[in-house]
Amino acid sequence: MNLNSTATSMASTLTFSPTAVLNPTETIIIGRKASLTSSTITSILGLDAESLALAPIEHMLKSIKESGKASTFLSDGTKLAIIVLPAPAKITRNNHPFSPHSISDSLNGIKGDTESIQIHVVDEQIEEFMGPASTAIARALPLYSSKSNNMNGVDANENAGVSVSFANHEGEIVSTDQLWASAQAVAEGVRLSARLGDMPPAELNPDTYSQECKQITDDLVEGGADVTFEEILGDDLKEKGYGGIFGVGMAAASPPRMVIMTYTPPLSVASSDDMEHIALCGKGVIYDTGGLSLKPKTGMSGMKHDMGGSAGVLGGFQAAVQLQVPKKITLILAIVENAIGPDAVRNDDILTMKSGKTVEINNTDAEGRLVLADCVSYASNSIQGGEVDLILDMATLTGAQLVCTGKKHAGILAKTAKIEQRIMESGMRSGDLVYPMLYAPELLKSEFASKVADMKNSVKDRGNAQASCAGHFIESHIDSAYKGDWVS
Repeated sequence: MNLNSTATSMASTLTFSPTAVLNPTETIIIGRKASLTSSTITSILGLDAESLALAPIEHMLKSIKESGKASTFLSDGTKLAIIVLPAPAKITRNNHPFSPHSISDSLNGIKGDTESIQIHVVDEQIEEFMGPASTAIARALPLYSSKSNNMNGVDANENAGVSVSFANHEGEIVSTDQLWASAQAVAEGVRLSARLGDMPPAELNPDTYSQECKQITDDLVEGGADVTFEEILGDDLKEKGYGGIFGVGMAAASPPRMVIMTYTPPLSVASSDDMEHIALCGKGVIYDTGGLSLKPKTGMSGMKHDMGGSAGVLGGFQAAVQLQVPKKITLILAIVENAIGPDAVRNDDILTMKSGKTVEINNTDAEGRLVLADCVSYASNSIQGGEVDLILDMATLTGAQLVCTGKKHAGILAKTAKIEQRIMESGMRSGDLVYPMLYAPELLKSEFASKVADMKNSVKDRGNAQASCAGHFIESHIDSAYKGDWVS
């Protein structure tokens, strides 16, 4: 779906295929040095051992000592770039062995909107690394742009776009169809998430975001998937007890809402008797002014990204459905704008949440935990058609996470060691790195103590594991009868 065709129409196409593009404008070869030999590269390029390109290829490889990038123009005018990734010995245990962030950084600035670019990713373990490489390349090719000079004075090229192939260290192309389908699906999910995050709030508001979700549902259904769409909107949220979502979003021009999308895999894929049911909950604050606890001017710019958690689980949901994963998935998005105005929730107000618990507001800028609390409450006791086995919520929840786990690793708060390890391993498989935070609700819940309500929404001591506290606030609204696992 394209709600802003002027802004996004010239974005690069990204295709994963075992068939290389004929006569590309630029060829980029990526891999670790042990796999990038001149014979491997000439084989991938379809050149013979007597080719005049052999000498410049060998020179480029010698010019890159450990890792880095070199480029040249071949005799036919084609640009060739070689990107050498860090060697395994240079990568520590909490980083990914294929260094996907290095791939994204090295590809930053490539343009496939007017040129035809062929990327070859090479490694002796390439089938293991196709997922991380796919997401890394996707991150380097955002879909959204409102630049007025995207195509001014440039003739359109019908062959423009970026095509990616994967080969082993001997130059043999991966032949497994499922791996190609997975690469395409996860890359499309990443680019969807990035496009929504990049859209300005004047274009992506609660109304248009809901339309995006509905269109994705319709497209998946048209493709043969069993996906449903439901929306709880505005005053209906209040009447049904979703005080967190309604309270945060009630001052905005577009009413708050909770969007619920469900996927049931076909019986040919999974048996209903042992099928795991996962609930994905996402914070969709499309713009965060801070509410009446107004952010300063330097802190407010960029708050269009405060819906990144919802965009992340939405992109993951789309990819999972396209790949027919053998799990039932319920996607729950809280979509609101944290605006200011006469109807805005105030510090000292008390909200009654879907869980039935009351929350004294002491910081209207700690709003993400309020909307997610209603989502996990719904996930833990209100989903029809079977109990949920795992609740996963995703959010740009607090800046304290950056202090805790940095800018390359998402912080995770896991109820059990089992789910913590599962998410850590998933991060390694996907290239989206995560790292665990302190899990100790009994030690941290006093940070939210209130004299007049069940809890406050912001901690009294920011120096006491603040990122973990934010997650524990959400967790405290999961129904006490819920027996499944949880990770934030």
